[in-house]
Amino acid sequence: MEDDKQWLPHLSSKFVSDAHGNLLDAYAVSLEGWRRGLKLRWHVKDSEKFAEMTTWFVDRPGQLFSLSSKDKTHYFFRTRGDLVSNEAVAIGRDKEKTKEVLNKAGIPVPEGRRFTETEANEEIIKYANALGYPVVLKPTDGSFGKGVIANITSSGELEYSLEYVRSDLNFRDVILERFVTGDDYRIYVVDDQVVGAIKRIPPNVTGDGVNTIRALIQLKNEERSLNPRLISCPIEINQELTNFIGRKGYTLDSILSQNEPLFLSSISNVSLGGDPVDVLDELPEQVKRNAVNAIKAVPGLIHAAVDIMYDENSPNSTSGTVIELNPTAQLGGILYPVKGKSRDVPAAIIDYYFPETKGVLENKGKTYFDFHDVLDPLNSRQGYITTVTPSPVGKLYAKKYTVSGDVQDIGYHRGLRKQAFERYLHGFVSNLEDGDIEVIVAGTDEEMVNDFRNGLTEDTERATVLEIQEEIYEEPIKVGFEIKADLKTQLDELKLILQELEVTELALKKAEVQNRKFEQSLSWKISKPVRLAGTLLKKFK
Repeated sequence: MEDDKQWLPHLSSKFVSDAHGNLLDAYAVSLEGWRRGLKLRWHVKDSEKFAEMTTWFVDRPGQLFSLSSKDKTHYFFRTRGDLVSNEAVAIGRDKEKTKEVLNKAGIPVPEGRRFTETEANEEIIKYANALGYPVVLKPTDGSFGKGVIANITSSGELEYSLEYVRSDLNFRDVILERFVTGDDYRIYVVDDQVVGAIKRIPPNVTGDGVNTIRALIQLKNEERSLNPRLISCPIEINQELTNFIGRKGYTLDSILSQNEPLFLSSISNVSLGGDPVDVLDELPEQVKRNAVNAIKAVPGLIHAAVDIMYDENSPNSTSGTVIELNPTAQLGGILYPVKGKSRDVPAAIIDYYFPETKGVLENKGKTYFDFHDVLDPLNSRQGYITTVTPSPVGKLYAKKYTVSGDVQDIGYHRGLRKQAFERYLHGFVSNLEDGDIEVIVAGTDEEMVNDFRNGLTEDTERATVLEIQEEIYEEPIKVGFEIKADLKTQLDELKLILQELEVTELALKKAEVQNRKFEQSLSWKISKPVRLAGTLLKKFK
């Protein structure tokens, strides 16, 4: 597994640590637009234009967002923008419809057909016998590779697979196709350009002569957990896996010899444990053209992923066979490959929707926002839309101030936060073990960043500043100003909050007492007829 240096520096694991699974893609695309100065808002399902867009599996906030410039607003569901039509999405989700459209456009697709839930397994087996083995069985409306069984080599194996897919997984509507040999590629296209491509290698382990296959899988999953994309899709030990290695003569307790490789599945989806390897530079041009043509064959499909099987070693292989189109494809494998370069697909998407923002970033990897804080109001159902604090646009200046003295009072820290906000600065204050504090401030106004030093000594009641050291700060900055407190300071802040609540509660009780006294007063009783007459007049108006 490669480290952050192999990934895009402005999308390192530090930035995306709070965004996993299908949240990662939305966060990466939104972050790109937000950093360019576009207004970023997060939405709940069916708010504003999302009521008209086809979306699915939106089980939590963080997948729907909008970006706005002065002149326009675009809405995004994960990686799909609103310029991709609902009709294109419907075609992409229906594998049989996808094949019809591509076949009509002369795009190579696997031979096969769809079987509805009313058609018996015997009819499917009969068709497979005529088509010829090996074959692939997959759900008509599936995603993430779930329920796909490839390289089925006999009628007996197909019978078992049908029982599993149609009965156990309850995917009654299926497609049976001729198995296409070659490697599995995911190619991302924006307009007429391929901007990312990975080879997806099926889940695998390599023996060390000591550990069992089960232990090797656990070790591989620990390695995958270091990757922002792969952390959410470990290799799962299930019946499919045990059956697959069983056909090769292995069990989970088998020990592989030193450097002995073993594939654990024939399905290479990253979501199911596959390894993404960047191949954009070495992918043949004819395969790239095939991917672009596949996107253009679907009306209203501006950008999407194309899944292609291509055998570079076959003399009959030309441009590959298109297996699927995915209008809302996950980008994690392209952004965080286990080998090769990261490709900036989010930038290509934002370039297409907001071309006027190209090249505006001077500090692309310098700012980010707290994903959880932004989504909290939506998760707690306190709102339907939440707006992210704007990103500083322009050259970013940042300083680190190390302050010595009696400076750990929480009230003093809250005052520093107020001073940062007044100067339109971002950053944080944190306690150091030796009693000093570290204050980071950043902004696009260098004068304000330097002037913040004066604010460090203003509060003489809560702090005694003995010495200030300053230096240039190079690390990324989260927008806003955070008080990073140790446990003691957190308890002190909690006490302050409770004291404020007690004061507020006391004031409310005093107000209630005064109100009761007023209602019982002589003047209140005398004026009662006048108040009643006023109420009646309002009713008759």
